[in-house]
Amino acid sequence: MSKKQWPSWGHGEQAQQHYLVEPRALAGGGDVRHVHAFLRACGWRDKTQRGGPLALQSPDRTVRIEYQPAGMPGGWTIQGAAAPGRDAWWAHLGAQTPVEIVAGFTDALTQPRAAHAPNVWAPLREQRWRRPPETEHVTATSPDGSAWVQYRPSAGGGAMWWSGAQDRQGNGWVAQFTPSTPLHLVEAFTAALASPEPVMRPLGHVPHSARLRTTSVSVLPSQLGAWQQARITAARAATWASTAPRNARPRSTAARHHAPTGGARARH
Repeated sequence: MSKKQWPSWGHGEQAQQHYLVEPRALAGGGDVRHVHAFLRACGWRDKTQRGGPLALQSPDRTVRIEYQPAGMPGGWTIQGAAAPGRDAWWAHLGAQTPVEIVAGFTDALTQPRAAHAPNVWAPLREQRWRRPPETEHVTATSPDGSAWVQYRPSAGGGAMWWSGAQDRQGNGWVAQFTPSTPLHLVEAFTAALASPEPVMRPLGHVPHSARLRTTSVSVLPSQLGAWQQARITAARAATWASTAPRNARPRSTAARHHAPTGGARARH
């Protein structure tokens, strides 16, 4: 474990101890506001009822997301309505799935699709995930063996995407996606899963795992707030740009620098 301290602390603020955790797949669930606040900034409606799970609905009412921290099954459930040429779909990610990985999937729901054909395996290959040749199903595993992605075809129509992470202490999670889940969303998930960037967790929220590498950092509350607000501001700006009348948009915008989110290193 190493320690790092941010310079230029403000007056009257008490720095808090956090940890940069890697690999991110085993970092634990994290703060659900990383997902929730971003979607709200993108115009999603909060459908949470008293005593019920956190619930969000897309502006066009075609996708619903629920988060249940406990229960069977706990975690994130995303349901998409049928569309021309595509059946209804769903995805479930366990409660200990890091929110940064969940956000890889859910953020993609708010963004225009890329022009290229999606490739679920491409982000894994870029990070040197292995494809063991002697497996019953098409599988890729992370370099340290703690995480995996698998596609299980079935002649009976029960094909499924599976993913997850686990260590020897029993920490971990499992995610599954129906075969009708749009592949660009699954690709966004694998990109977030395979990212080598560490994620940030506060003191007391780092799982006990022999596989984790942590860097201790002292962070001001104002810094955390600024990083979180930058993510929300970016979401609002992108939403406005996609919905505002063309003649109301500025002809040019200067490039803006956004501070890192809770899962990125601050650079000075």
